[in-house]
Amino acid sequence: MSIKKIILSENEIPTAWYNIVADMPNKPLPPLNPATKQALNPEDLENVFGKELIRQEMSQDKWIEIPDEVRDLYKIWRPTPLVRATELEKALDTPARIYFKNEGVSPVGSHKLNSALPQAYYNKKQGIKRLTTETGAGQWGAALSFACSVFGLGLDVFMVKVSYGQKPYRRSMMQTWGADVVASPSNLTESGRKILQKDPNNSGSLGIAISEAVEMAVRDPETRYTLGSVLNHVILHQTVIGLEAEKQMEIAGEFPDIIIGCFGGGSNFSGISFPFLRHQLTKGQNVRIIAAEPASCPKLSRGKFEYDFGDTVGLTPLLPMYTLGHDFQPADIHAGGLRYHGAGTIVSQLCKDGFVEVQDIPQLETFEAGMLFANTEGIIPAPESTHAIASAIREAKKAKEEGKAKSILFCLSGHGLIDMSAYDQYLAGTMRNYALSDEEISKSTDSLEAIASRFLI
Repeated sequence: MSIKKIILSENEIPTAWYNIVADMPNKPLPPLNPATKQALNPEDLENVFGKELIRQEMSQDKWIEIPDEVRDLYKIWRPTPLVRATELEKALDTPARIYFKNEGVSPVGSHKLNSALPQAYYNKKQGIKRLTTETGAGQWGAALSFACSVFGLGLDVFMVKVSYGQKPYRRSMMQTWGADVVASPSNLTESGRKILQKDPNNSGSLGIAISEAVEMAVRDPETRYTLGSVLNHVILHQTVIGLEAEKQMEIAGEFPDIIIGCFGGGSNFSGISFPFLRHQLTKGQNVRIIAAEPASCPKLSRGKFEYDFGDTVGLTPLLPMYTLGHDFQPADIHAGGLRYHGAGTIVSQLCKDGFVEVQDIPQLETFEAGMLFANTEGIIPAPESTHAIASAIREAKKAKEEGKAKSILFCLSGHGLIDMSAYDQYLAGTMRNYALSDEEISKSTDSLEAIASRFLI
């Protein structure tokens, strides 16, 4: 009889995060200070980020110890279950064995708490009083709100305006845990006012919200900015997902042939895949790593690998990454956490070197996959996670065509119980796909040429 669910004991929570940079054959190019045109120094970031987070951002140590205080808090919900999706397998009539790591069991309903707690912890330890951040779908904002409530920190959240309207209960979650939440772009910052002056009906983007949060952080010496994805230290914290899954897959007698994560900036995708990818980098053990991104925001497949700003206004360092251009305005899809113009520098380098595959998935296909998953496995997934499910279904169908019993692992990054308005639209038949033409992408990447001429890759 096959195992349906594998649960580890709390003593098996990882004691250290895994830093894949140590094993990469080609290290990511350094972020640049746009003012000096030189590689970024730690001191350049100290008025924005907590000092320990800066150290982790630039570290090439393979393992970074998880503080006992953070690990004790992880015990609230970790280790998370690894589940074999046997009913989904039956519905697809596939020889593939499909597993998912269920990160939706956290108090905030997603994987984001894996990084929110250490980020709040390190800032509190430094003596910081308040944090600022951006949030797309609200999962990161909710996670950081909870973490700040645990450590007694104030928090300002700039929530992308379209999600502020689409997902009011995530806003309520943040406010329940004491955060101040505002729709972005807002009139609270110069960055927001500049955007609104140009376009009063702007529905917002993660890039704009980052601009506002960074601007607010640098105003006050007792405030720091935190990010929920993209950056190296965030990806580092999320590797608890894959490190646990590695033990659980071993109990199941498996090493996955394919690992899949939905992709916005890279946090849950990297968290599930990097601990497994290390076996390929260090031992030559083959594994396919698939990033499932929205067809309407295809930075990995159709963007350019250039130095670009991480935000819209241009307040952040220049990052070497796959990008659609920092002024790209994504379509108003319901997977708000994936509406970001760029990709993390680590993932970008690994993708450039051929270690990461990409699948672009239309919105309607993702919700079709989410409905099938809900009706077979009983869990209503977040719109972001439906991208990974859709990709897993594609691969399971391909395994059937090939007659191969492949092992597929994906990250269920969060549940969709606060995303039911999106499912309402799908069920009513009013949801649609968003096509992105080559001309639109070219227009949004034109601004990269001027940057590239100064900072050649």
